[in-house]
Amino acid sequence: MNTFITTNQEALIASIVLFVIYLLVRYVIMKAIRKVARAGHFDEMRTRLVGKFIIFGLSAILLIALVFIWGIKFQDIGILLSSVFAVVGVAVFAQWSILSNITAGVILFFSFPFKIGDHIRIYDKDLDYEGELLIEDIKAYHMHLRTAAGELLTYPNNLLLQKSVLLLHDEKDHSEGSPTD
Repeated sequence: MNTFITTNQEALIASIVLFVIYLLVRYVIMKAIRKVARAGHFDEMRTRLVGKFIIFGLSAILLIALVFIWGIKFQDIGILLSSVFAVVGVAVFAQWSILSNITAGVILFFSFPFKIGDHIRIYDKDLDYEGELLIEDIKAYHMHLRTAAGELLTYPNNLLLQKSVLLLHDEKDHSEGSPTD
């Protein structure tokens, strides 16, 4: 054990420093996400979900940095990595719409044009409904929208970024009895 520590002292110290930096960056980012969520009055579940996506990305960066620190030779594990990347590539290509919905969900979280309780109108020729919709819930992949007739509509997040959406009035305006009622 002592020989391992003495021969890999620089890599061990660099790994510890990298892990401390990772924890600090993670703390700062999570604090910023919570601050954005409070400012936008976002649902706690939505905030946690976006936090998980961000932490997953940070963890991937940490893993890549550790590979470089420890000097793992890619030619030694090239076959394994190429096989993993081939499988992941096929899975990503097959699931591009799910990934685009997740990405759109993260974008909608940080730009917060809509929140739960808002009333919107979506201008989509493929959508059979043209009236006012109430946002009931915002998930990672889609939104739950309630029609005036009480029907539940599930609408993908990526289409909210692609289609024209009119914010009619938000929850605060509606509860105060705004003139748009």
